[in-house]
Amino acid sequence: MLSSILDALKVPELRKKILFTLAILALYRFGAYVPVPGIPFHEFATAFSDTGVAMTMLDLFTGGALSNFSVFSLGIMPYITASIIMQLMQGVIPAVGRWAREGDAGRRKITQVTRYLTLGLGLINAIGYLLLFKSPAYGVVFSTEVPELLTDVIIVFTLVAGTAFIMWMGELITQRGIGNGMSLIIFVSIVSRVPSAIFSSVNLTADLGMGIALTILIVAVVLVCIPLIIFVERAQRRIPVNYAKRVQGRKMMGGQSTYIPLKVNAAGVIPIIFASCIIYFPAQLAAIFNVDWLTGFADAVSTGWINWILTILLIVFFAYFYTSMVFNPEETADNIRKQGGFIPGVRPGTATVTYIKNVINRVTLPGGLFIACIAVVPTIIFFFTGNQLIQAFGGTSILIMIGVALDTMSKIESQLKMHNYDGFFK
Repeated sequence: MLSSILDALKVPELRKKILFTLAILALYRFGAYVPVPGIPFHEFATAFSDTGVAMTMLDLFTGGALSNFSVFSLGIMPYITASIIMQLMQGVIPAVGRWAREGDAGRRKITQVTRYLTLGLGLINAIGYLLLFKSPAYGVVFSTEVPELLTDVIIVFTLVAGTAFIMWMGELITQRGIGNGMSLIIFVSIVSRVPSAIFSSVNLTADLGMGIALTILIVAVVLVCIPLIIFVERAQRRIPVNYAKRVQGRKMMGGQSTYIPLKVNAAGVIPIIFASCIIYFPAQLAAIFNVDWLTGFADAVSTGWINWILTILLIVFFAYFYTSMVFNPEETADNIRKQGGFIPGVRPGTATVTYIKNVINRVTLPGGLFIACIAVVPTIIFFFTGNQLIQAFGGTSILIMIGVALDTMSKIESQLKMHNYDGFFK
């Protein structure tokens, strides 16, 4: 792997993309520590330390920006939520569905609407957080040197601007850097919490030796699970395709065999990210409305058996949903027919479409259940132990980190092979 990284840095174009991506991510981490104007930092940190589980999990996905009440406190969640809404609207609103089928022009329309929707959700979240932190539950008193209304406007404007800036940075990485910008931002946010989680785990018990032993055990279990997760992430179900021989001019064409690779986890980390956004959406509503029963419901959904069941169901649902969005059996079957190919033992046309759909359904279920179990089991352990390292190194975090890392490495590998270098996956 080290040699592949050195090879990547030897290619000028690839080196610029990698350094550009790292620079943007460093800027994002810097913004996570820049507080909004007028906030009493120490008083706010003390009030936030007594918060509930739901707010703690939201803070994890912002990389600690929320606990600092920085300009990036809203994180990437408004954009993810807006993306989920637009994905769902493609199957509900015919006009949005037509945009999705129009190619680049349609995608640009969807992206533009997603941006506006992100700003709207960011505005709602910003007002909600402001009202929450000013409520008796937190009792934070912001700057009194200027009128209260003006302070509130500045704080809300800063938070929404921070959301727009994160969205811009993510799109910039996707366009000019390496990998998916939004996924990398979530990746960096999760990784940034690991050092503090290790320190908290070591000092969880009065016995320092016991704390160190427990921390080493957790890290060892995580390291053992990583190869299994990678194996499932890269596992494929290959559908064989044969091409009939045909004569073109004086040449005999075709007669070859190939396959359609269907990943066991075709949706990658998207189901986990989407499920996490839905699970912690009540926490965002609780922050907006600051109602006791809603706050209690958000904490109940964010932990306990309700959270475990909802997480499994949502991950499996979004695994099927996203796979159906990115893989079209009708289009695949039509392309096979046009190229003179066929699946052995399956008639062309409707039978081929049905066969591909059945294979996708059978492959997606075990893949979805696997990532759901990996996401839920550490959460159950954290519920009974309270170890912060298990929360930071939880199944959701591990799957997101591994999924994003594999996707980024695959993109770097494709660039390396274009310049006649060996990739990561030899």
